[in-house]
Amino acid sequence: MAGDTTSIGFEYVFPAIRGLQAGREYFVSMCPLRLIPRIFLFDEGEIAPEVRAQRVLNKGRLPALTRYILDNPDDYVFSALTASVDGDVTFESIGGEGVATRAGQIRVPMAARFLINDGQHRRAAIELALKDNPDLGDETIAVVFFHDAGLARSQQMFADLNRHAVRPSRSIGVLYDQRDDLAALTRLLALKSPVFKHHVEMASSTLSARSSKLFTLSALHSANQSLLHGLKLEKKAAQDVAQAFWERIDMLLAEWQMVRKRAMTAPEVRREYIHSHGIALHALGRVGNTLLRDSVDPRAWGPRLEGLSAVDWSRSNPAWEGRAIIGGRVSKSHTQVTLTVNYLRRALGLPLSPEEQRAEDAYQRGEA
Repeated sequence: MAGDTTSIGFEYVFPAIRGLQAGREYFVSMCPLRLIPRIFLFDEGEIAPEVRAQRVLNKGRLPALTRYILDNPDDYVFSALTASVDGDVTFESIGGEGVATRAGQIRVPMAARFLINDGQHRRAAIELALKDNPDLGDETIAVVFFHDAGLARSQQMFADLNRHAVRPSRSIGVLYDQRDDLAALTRLLALKSPVFKHHVEMASSTLSARSSKLFTLSALHSANQSLLHGLKLEKKAAQDVAQAFWERIDMLLAEWQMVRKRAMTAPEVRREYIHSHGIALHALGRVGNTLLRDSVDPRAWGPRLEGLSAVDWSRSNPAWEGRAIIGGRVSKSHTQVTLTVNYLRRALGLPLSPEEQRAEDAYQRGEA
């Protein structure tokens, strides 16, 4: 088994495939999860950045990664770890010719150091997950071994491994997430609701000036998250509430309807109005959440939205400057979302929370 130790020679033995990259040998193997915390080191002490080979471990990421493993024991997926071996690495081929000469096992002295170049957060999450579920220890993760050529090489490997890494857009994350009920609800709205069908950008989290879409999937997801926050609804009930809410909003926003009727184009609406931008959707979701929480009768919240029909959503409305717009550009910072929510609450006659009131006071003083 990968990672078994021999009693003679005090070595780790890993089944491996040998490869060649940039003139250097490397080895691809599998390692039981129970060995990961024991043999793979991460230089996470108080060491100056210039003499480290990795970034500082962000412990704030670990609970979510650990929970991901524990909550999905039958279908979690982790990509390979990359490690440098500071010690002798001996490769033994299984013999034969051709491909067979590249398959075999590597022997590494137990005194060698295994330093993680890429995957330090996965390593730490595996360690935490094993404490809750030791049965995971016999499962394996792919490991790519490089021979350690010193600090400079390890630092360069880290830079190279991360140089071209690009996080997928939030929209792609929502589109492909099959576990999250809110993501499924948002996809359903985007694909089936008459308000959003054909008008949601499903892959990108930004819209080009000429895009024919009005909304992004990530913006709609954030809006639904705000709308349904804290509401204990079954999946079907949540879908019904979200669809009813956005259909009601659509009735109050003539420009959304005009795009569907081809009386206006999506670029025109985005250029002249803010109500299809992420900040407005998010703010509308927060206001809707308040109405849903306050309504004993599930049908009572709809009429309370009527005040939105009097809101001037055009960018030329000076009330948006400093709230949704900073220096002529729509901004979705936390403060701007709060100030936009405040404006809509005022239009609907709703009180502000203490946090919202503090943000409003600062804005009125010119401090926002």
